[in-house]
Amino acid sequence: MRFQVRGRGGRRWITFVVIAFGALFLAIGLILAGVSASFLADAKRARGTVVSLEWRKDDDASRRTQADDKPAAYPVVEFTSADGAPRKFEDSTGSNPPSYEVGERVEVLYDAGSPEDARINGFISLWLLPLIFGGIGLVIAGIGTGVAVATRGRS
Repeated sequence: MRFQVRGRGGRRWITFVVIAFGALFLAIGLILAGVSASFLADAKRARGTVVSLEWRKDDDASRRTQADDKPAAYPVVEFTSADGAPRKFEDSTGSNPPSYEVGERVEVLYDAGSPEDARINGFISLWLLPLIFGGIGLVIAGIGTGVAVATRGRS
């Protein structure tokens, strides 16, 4: 696919759109990082145990199913909250091979006001999405800015 852009105005417009797109992704990454940091600041801690692994395939209809598309294991964790009630949750991050084994002890972070809002205290559970969005945004905005600086020097 080829695009033909006439004049400097068209190139500047495309460069602006690329930088804006990257900035949007970077902003989403920063917002997600803020949400994780806020959750960490107020979270209560408890010891939990992985009681099972829930194996699921990605059911995204917009993606083509591939032969090597393997299911991911989502750990199901039991813990006791500060009020003494037993709780159970499925972590939002799955992987293949599994990151956790059945019977493994993990640290659980949960919202005291809403103990069903719980996560495993791990880098992937807390920081994977902010890192992906922020990283993609930084790369795209950086490329757009580099192109803008390089073409500005030539004109």
